Amino acid sequence: MRPFYVTTPIYYVNDKPHIGHAYSTVAADVLARYAKLRGRPTRFLTGTDEHGQKIEERAKELGKDPQAFVDEMSPPFAQAFRELGCDFDDYIRTTEPRHEAKVQELWKILAEKGDIYLGDYEGWYSVADEAFITETELKALDEVTRSKVVRVKEPSYFFKLSEYTDTLLEFYEQNPTFVQPEGRFNEVKAFVKEGLRDLSVSRTTFTWGIPVPGDAKHVMYVWLDALMNYMSALGGPAKAGEEALYDRFWPNATNDADVVHIVGKDILRFHAIYWPAFLLAAGLQPPSQIFAHGWLTVNGEKMSKRYGNFIPPGPLVEAFGADVVRYYLMREVGFGQDGDFAHKQVFARYHGELGNGLGNLLQRIVASILKNEFGGEVPAPNAIGDEERELVAVAEKAAAAAAQHLDLVGPHRALDAIFELVAAANRYVDRTAPWALAKSGDKERLATVCYHVLESLRWLSVMLAPFLPEKTRALREQLGLPPISPTEALDQWPKAGEFGGLPAGTKTAPGVPLFPRFDPKDEAAILEKLGANKPAEPAPKAEKKSKEKKVDEKKPEAAEAKAVAPTETKSAAKAEAPSTIVFDDFVKVDLRVGLILEAEAVPKSDKLVRCQIDLGEEKPRQILAGIRLHYAPEALVGKRVIVVANLAPRKMMGLESHGMILAASDTEHGLSVLRLEKDIAPGTRVS
Repeated sequence: MRPFYVTTPIYYVNDKPHIGHAYSTVAADVLARYAKLRGRPTRFLTGTDEHGQKIEERAKELGKDPQAFVDEMSPPFAQAFRELGCDFDDYIRTTEPRHEAKVQELWKILAEKGDIYLGDYEGWYSVADEAFITETELKALDEVTRSKVVRVKEPSYFFKLSEYTDTLLEFYEQNPTFVQPEGRFNEVKAFVKEGLRDLSVSRTTFTWGIPVPGDAKHVMYVWLDALMNYMSALGGPAKAGEEALYDRFWPNATNDADVVHIVGKDILRFHAIYWPAFLLAAGLQPPSQIFAHGWLTVNGEKMSKRYGNFIPPGPLVEAFGADVVRYYLMREVGFGQDGDFAHKQVFARYHGELGNGLGNLLQRIVASILKNEFGGEVPAPNAIGDEERELVAVAEKAAAAAAQHLDLVGPHRALDAIFELVAAANRYVDRTAPWALAKSGDKERLATVCYHVLESLRWLSVMLAPFLPEKTRALREQLGLPPISPTEALDQWPKAGEFGGLPAGTKTAPGVPLFPRFDPKDEAAILEKLGANKPAEPAPKAEKKSKEKKVDEKKPEAAEAKAVAPTETKSAAKAEAPSTIVFDDFVKVDLRVGLILEAEAVPKSDKLVRCQIDLGEEKPRQILAGIRLHYAPEALVGKRVIVVANLAPRKMMGLESHGMILAASDTEHGLSVLRLEKDIAPGTRVS
């Protein structure tokens, strides 16, 4: 099996860990846990970046020695990541002797090749970013960052980066997935094509850094120092007769190791240009891939000291549990895109997909039907029908799709696929009604139904293990199964043809709900404690009465048919051709991207689902859709849909609907809600 080495950025210790650091580290942990499940030799690295002018200045402000300052600031990062359930194999600090020695070795190699020379640097230096910048870049900076830019004039060693322009472009051509997402790679290539300047790689105006070999007046540029951590943590090439981690986990002529660096988009240039240039110059193989994720805002606002909204992970873990925070971070934001951390949305995900979806699926079978009808033992399935074959097909498709998305560093897409199985299993329970089978005494059919739900849960316990390590352990315990113990060369990921691996006779152990509900008072108290409550929003203005004919509330079925796109009532093959309209008529229809925040079944209706949808407005819209026969409500949460936003309000089952979700259907495929391929922002106009 191909070795897999995944790394996070090493985090700058001028401040405390926050949710942005957690996002990168949880993503790397998910990928590492998944690789282990696939039987791959795996190594996961994180750590802290502890040199540079910014650190020296911050320590001086506090009246501390720089080493004492970083010794105090680094441990909280490791602690925060452990609290989040991140199982890293190594934690590197750039002030460690093992790291400093390898950085100096790299310098010597580059110097001996003639790629480093002594000169004078004069230009702008951003202390906030620890980066040399141009006049153009200076003008583009925000006011706060610009205030920390200094004009530098000092002797400096330079790396001949300009001579590696063509080498880098050729490398990019040969490695088309080196940077992901693709759009960011295009930005990198465009930057390099403009031509590169030689890079200043030493400083003399401060002393907190790794000394340049043979010239103690200079300390190395912090990015030459920091980037080497990915290799220094592996110990470098092995000496004769020794086995080194480097030889196993870093790609070379005899090793096909897969190395993935997870970084934020703000440091992509350093990783995608400087780092491969240093390595190629030294005759070393660059990593396999740099994946640049986006930035997180908090409740719609940019994280900033000015706003005081740098959220530490600890209180979130205390409030929700580590697995819920992990799940939310990987589920809520399209990996690679910018996203928002919204405290209230954590509750929506918790109660929707996790509680009503996964947790309820377990409780309604193990804690009730199985316990009462089979003495808590897994029954053997009997005759299998179309409903069972359909569920198995969904399970196999979900496992294959989730694996593919994780291989491509798409954790949010993997969760989309996995929760298709959660939704399908819940629909299967609704259709087969095991409680009715138990009441009727049809134990043969009941055994088949229970078995297929339990086996689906076993598959889910494996596929969700990288995301929810503790909750899936508890899930397996209730199923009567041991914890998953990934072993090298043993692929434990569910695959086609393997449905049915849960042994009949396994003794289950019903326990407490995986995701017990928070009542409104508890939610309010948690939001208050986390500082997430905002002043009450003003009451909405009274809406004008629609001149349209009122739908008869006593005939909900008629209203339900109009709650989604008109295509639900006719197959595409039989639909009548509409009369033509002019463009001015079309633009009257306000189509917008909507993000479903909450979804629940409407009581006393077989078809209606009540959705709370983010349309980029002050508050979510309530929209009712007649799609319950086709979608489990919890499976809709988090989906981006197309909404008719300027439709007059309609009342159905005593509830008011303020819009329409577009869908299409035919006799062959049933109904399908129109969805987006990309994570377009809620409220975006469709045109």
